[in-house]
Amino acid sequence: MSIYVGNLDYSLEKEDLEEVFSEYGKVTRVHLPTDRESGRKRGFAFVEMSSKDEENAAISALDGAEWMERTLKVNEAKPRENRSGGGRRF
Repeated sequence: MSIYVGNLDYSLEKEDLEEVFSEYGKVTRVHLPTDRESGRKRGFAFVEMSSKDEENAAISALDGAEWMERTLKVNEAKPRENRSGGGRRF
């Protein structure tokens, strides 16, 4: 499982998330997506932990929590939807 973490400050670094989530277990991966064109962080992240119990504990504790003057949105990440090309059709 992967955890979705939304409403993040754009100045946030991976280490900041690792520190917060490590209070609930071992963090195995943090991914902070960036915009393809600008390189700017997109305000959300995905966190993976070593067990489902640890992930559930982090979700329960952090969803709705106030951090860096923002209210976090933390839940189980949904599988990525398959997108079509999206370009103009001729």
